[in-house]
Amino acid sequence: MTNLKSIFSRLKFFWLAVFLLTIKTYVLYKVGFTIPIENRLQEFILMINPISSAVLFIGLSLFFTGKVRNYMVIVTSTIATLILYFNLVYYRFFSDFITLPVLFQTNNAKDLSSSVLELMHVSDLFLFVDVLFLIVLMFKGKVPVVNKKRLEGFAIVALAFVLFFVNLQIAHKERTELLTRSFDRELLVKNIGMFNYHVYDAFIQSQSKTQRVFANGSEMEEIIDYRNENYKEPDEDLFGIAEGKNVIVLSLESLQSFVINETLDGEEITPFLNELINESYYFENFYHQTAQGKTSDSEFLVATSLFGRNSGSVFFTHAGNSYNALPEILTNDSYFTSVMHANNKSFWNRDVMYQSLGYQTYFDINSYDVHEENSVGWGLKDKDFFEQSIELLQSQPEPYYTKFITLTNHFPFELGEEDRLINEFDSNSGTLNRYFPTVRYMDYALEHFFDRLKEEGIYEDSIFIMYGDHYGISQNHNRAMSMFLEKEEITDFDTVQLQRVPMLVHIPGHKGHELRETVSGQIDVKPTIMHLLGIESKYDIQFGSDLFAPERESFTVLRDGSFITDDYVFTKGVCYSKETEAETDIESCEPYFDKANKDLTNSDKIIYGDLLRFY
Repeated sequence: MTNLKSIFSRLKFFWLAVFLLTIKTYVLYKVGFTIPIENRLQEFILMINPISSAVLFIGLSLFFTGKVRNYMVIVTSTIATLILYFNLVYYRFFSDFITLPVLFQTNNAKDLSSSVLELMHVSDLFLFVDVLFLIVLMFKGKVPVVNKKRLEGFAIVALAFVLFFVNLQIAHKERTELLTRSFDRELLVKNIGMFNYHVYDAFIQSQSKTQRVFANGSEMEEIIDYRNENYKEPDEDLFGIAEGKNVIVLSLESLQSFVINETLDGEEITPFLNELINESYYFENFYHQTAQGKTSDSEFLVATSLFGRNSGSVFFTHAGNSYNALPEILTNDSYFTSVMHANNKSFWNRDVMYQSLGYQTYFDINSYDVHEENSVGWGLKDKDFFEQSIELLQSQPEPYYTKFITLTNHFPFELGEEDRLINEFDSNSGTLNRYFPTVRYMDYALEHFFDRLKEEGIYEDSIFIMYGDHYGISQNHNRAMSMFLEKEEITDFDTVQLQRVPMLVHIPGHKGHELRETVSGQIDVKPTIMHLLGIESKYDIQFGSDLFAPERESFTVLRDGSFITDDYVFTKGVCYSKETEAETDIESCEPYFDKANKDLTNSDKIIYGDLLRFY
């Protein structure tokens, strides 16, 4: 007993740091990340999962001796706190946890600065109170200076692994397929802890890097068979209806469907889009399928009909891959292909990735006159962006395929008083409140763009594809969102439904226009455009299907494994009935599990193995 007391006395500063880090992490789980808990076992796992990583991480200090050991306890505690804090700031907007690829997206850091500052709070300083307490204890001489003992550090490391093994065994009782669901980061953090999740993430990322080295063309055979089984013949009446026309694709920043045909204080939020829907094919059950790559993910989905990565962005991690992308296909079919976006060319690594996708020209910020008077938030305001783009469009040979990426409706949704055409919402969320004026401004800018295209004689010879690129309002604003939607609360079912984004196909001069209810997603855009232009996609490697195909399956899968059908929504292991919006028997969703899994898995195989180089 005396020996144990002596050991504890020697290591009491270490154990105090472990205790404080464990408590802080648990409190942050509950308050900062608001991780949902369904039963007592989950609560217990959440409470104990920080212990093993705290023992391991701070235990590294025990390999030092004397005062250096005490300094290292503080250093490791500070680093651990910073890891928690960076995840907290990231989570406030993305409702997700940082992954290794995100950390290497340093090219985006400068452009993200305004958004990051919006997400930082003065109260965040409380996260560092325990570190300050440890520093005060040390400098007041309350901490004994002890020398390193043989095997002491190794014993603590071994203890950390034992604690993690116990944690993992308990977690497996709660979730048997835990470590095979790397795409569900909240599930991993809830069960194995924040720090252990980051270690696991590093392992997964390194594993994906090796897949390309060992990949070979034989893996494509199974994927080709799967593609053939799922291919849907195009609508005979619409196939080639836009052949030879210019294609204008509008990626509408952060636009979600909940604002369409809705009003605020008696004013329409999107009056122009509401009117345009009546003259277009409108897909009301169209979902974004992005993950951490956000806008870059939506670009990738639309260009390739492949899913983005479940962590990081393909634009960064696999920009050197071979892709049989839509811009490349259209370039080979005598279209001029370009992107117009008034942002830095290196943001999201676009200057590199666009070459891999086959774009011929990228009109970036250097192609526009951008100054303080015509800019807000992330840069050039949408109206000025569209106005300046007219001349660039006219400089291109026809027919052309040009994609526009808007900026103004971007978090943190800033807008000058002179551009506010609708009131802010009144809720506890400044983010949601500001969202409505920026959406309204984007709608106004779109109307101006269409008017200018008509004036310049461009409109009649073009077709228009318009879609929201990803969500603008995250789950962190559920309370305010429930107020706007007049619901008691936002459930997991509602969260999936809020991932719907507008999707319009507008063909000037074409009499056909209607509301389409088929469940679909961004992965379906590529084959749809190809068929409208009279280009067969039967032999293209894709995981989407033509939105107009008579036999297409009304189904789409999201990047986190959730999926939606005409009747059901499956998310976070629960099957919901669309009719009742309530949980139903899991058997109702089971027929779709295989397709959802194969879509994501086969797409990942292609990306990680760079398999299209063999095709």
